Amino acid sequence: MYLRVGRRWGKRLSRAVRYRERNLQRFARSQELVRIAVAVVAGALVGVATAGMSAVVNYLHALSFDLPDGAHLSAYLSINPVRLALIPALGGLAFGALLWHLKKRNLTDIVDPVEANALYGGRLSLRDSTRLTGLTLASNACGASVGMEAAYSQFGAGIFSTLGSAMKLRREDQRSMLTAGAAAAIAAAFNAPLAGAFYGFELVHSSYSYRTFTPVLAACLSSVFVVKYLGYEAPVFVLNGAVETVASYSLFAILGIVAALVGITAMRSATTIEGWLTGAGVPGWSRPAIGGIALSVLAFGCPQILGAGHGAMQLHLDKIPATAPLIVILVCKIIAAALSLGAGFKGGLFSSSLFIGVLLGAVFSQVLVLAVPSMADQKTVLMLAGMAATGAAIVGTPLTMVFLVLETSDNLDIAFATVLSVLVASTFVRLTFGYSFSTWRFHLRGLPLHGAQDIGWVSALTAGRLMRSDFTSVPLEMSLGALRQRIPLGSRKWIFGVTKDGRYGGIIDVAAVHDPEHTEIEQVVIAADMTTTENCYVLPYESISTILKKFEACESEILAVVQSQDCHKIIGSVSEAFCLKRYSQELEQRRSYDLGMK
Repeated sequence: MYLRVGRRWGKRLSRAVRYRERNLQRFARSQELVRIAVAVVAGALVGVATAGMSAVVNYLHALSFDLPDGAHLSAYLSINPVRLALIPALGGLAFGALLWHLKKRNLTDIVDPVEANALYGGRLSLRDSTRLTGLTLASNACGASVGMEAAYSQFGAGIFSTLGSAMKLRREDQRSMLTAGAAAAIAAAFNAPLAGAFYGFELVHSSYSYRTFTPVLAACLSSVFVVKYLGYEAPVFVLNGAVETVASYSLFAILGIVAALVGITAMRSATTIEGWLTGAGVPGWSRPAIGGIALSVLAFGCPQILGAGHGAMQLHLDKIPATAPLIVILVCKIIAAALSLGAGFKGGLFSSSLFIGVLLGAVFSQVLVLAVPSMADQKTVLMLAGMAATGAAIVGTPLTMVFLVLETSDNLDIAFATVLSVLVASTFVRLTFGYSFSTWRFHLRGLPLHGAQDIGWVSALTAGRLMRSDFTSVPLEMSLGALRQRIPLGSRKWIFGVTKDGRYGGIIDVAAVHDPEHTEIEQVVIAADMTTTENCYVLPYESISTILKKFEACESEILAVVQSQDCHKIIGSVSEAFCLKRYSQELEQRRSYDLGMK
C-alpha cells in the first residue's frame, strides 16, 4: 500500500516538475529580457573562461620554453636553444599521437560556430567544443604559430548554444545565442566589446538585426567587464606616444591592396602545405611532428614566429627594426602559420593575421620612407592600418578590424585611413579570391558555404517532408481503354506508371488520356505510351533547392518521390506549386524575424 502511494506521489511530482520546466521554457522563448539576462550571465562565464585559458597558455609557454614571469613567447628573443629544438618537435609528435587516438574514435570532426549557424540552426556540442579547446591549448603549448581565438570562440559558442538548447529557443534565437557566445569570447580576449560584437555579426551570424544586437552586445560587455575585474584588461597592444595625423590617404589604399595579396598568400599557403603532406602520403600522426621540426628550424633564426604573436606585435610597435630583418620575419611568420595549420595543429589565423599585418605595415613604411623621408612620422599609422587590412583580408571581418584598432589605440584621427585600407583589402579579396579563411576551408571540404547565413532550413525541407502519399499508380501495360475506365476525367490531374516489379515508369497526364483523338486507338495504346519524364524523380533526402532545379529541368508540375537511388519504388509525390509555396513561407518567416515582426 505504502509503495503504491509513493509511486503515485512520485508520478505527480514528476509531472509537476515537467510542467514547470515547460512553462519556464515557454517564458524564456517569449521574453526577450530573459534571453538578455541569460546572455549577461553566460557572458560573464565566458569572460572567466577566456581569462583562464589565456593564463593557462602563458603558463604552458613559460613551462615549456623556460620564460621569465610576464614574458610573451613571441617577444622573448633568448629562448634556450635545446628547448627551442625539442619542444615543437616532441610536442608535435605527442600532439600527432593524440590526434591519431581521437581519429580512431571518430572524435576529430568538430563543427565550428560558423558551420553550426549556417547548417544546424545554432546547435553546437559543448563536449566537442571543449575537445577543440583542449587541442588548441596543446597546439599553443608546443609553440605552434596559431592563435587561441578559435578555442575562445568555440568554447564561448558551445556554452551559449547549450543554454539555448536547454531553453528550447526558436531557430533564429538559438543562432543569436551562439553568435553572442563567440562574440563575447573575442571581446574578452582582445578587450574590445565592439570588435567582439561585430566579429559575431560579420563572421558567426553573417547578418545584423536589432533583436540580435542586444543579446550579443550585452554578452560582450559582460565578458569584458569580468576580464577587467579579474585584472586581465591588457589590450592587444599599447601605443607609446602620439600618433601623427594621416598625410596621404592614397598610400593607405595601396597598402590595402598589398595586404589583400599577402592575406590570399597566407590562406593558400596553409592549404598548399596540407595538400603536399597528403600527396606525399605522410601519416596523419606524424604531420605535427614534421611541422614542429620545421618550426624549430625557422625559430632558430626568427624566434618571433612562435605563438600567436601578441608580444612580438608590441615589440615591433615600440621599436621598428631595419627593413631586411622585417621582411625576413614577415616571410617566416607566414610560413610558420601555414606550417602549423597545414601540419594539423589546431588554432586560428586571427591573431597571426594581426601580427602579419603589423609586420607588413612596418615593411611598407620603411620602404616608403626611403622614397619619401617626410613620411617617417606615419609609421605607426601604417602599421595599424596594415594590421586591420590584413586581418580583414584573412578573417573576413572588416568592421571588426576597424573597431579593434580604434578601441585599442583610442585614437579616432586614424579612423578614415584604417577604414580605407580595410575597405580596399576586403573588396580586393572578395573580387579576386572570393573567400575568407573560414569559408575557404569550407570550400575545400565541399561545403557550399560563403558565410554563416542560415541555409540549414533549406536542407531540412526535404522531399520526404514535402511529399504527399495519396498518389495513384497504374501498370505500364494497362490499355488506354482500361485506363480511362479506372481513372475518370477530373478525378486526378496526374498519375504514375509503374512496371511489373513496382518501379517508377513515368508520369501520365489524365487530360491526355481522355483526349477524344485517342478514342479510336484506345485498345492499341497502353499506359507506357502516355508516360513522360521517365527518368525524372526525386529522392526523400533531397532538399527543396534540388527539387526546384529538377522541376525546371524536367518541365513538369509534379515529380515522383522514389525510395532510393537503387530502389525506384514510388513512396509519394511533390508538386511544384506546393514546393514554391513552402519555400516562400520559410523566406517570409526569416524576413519577419529580421524586421522584428516575430
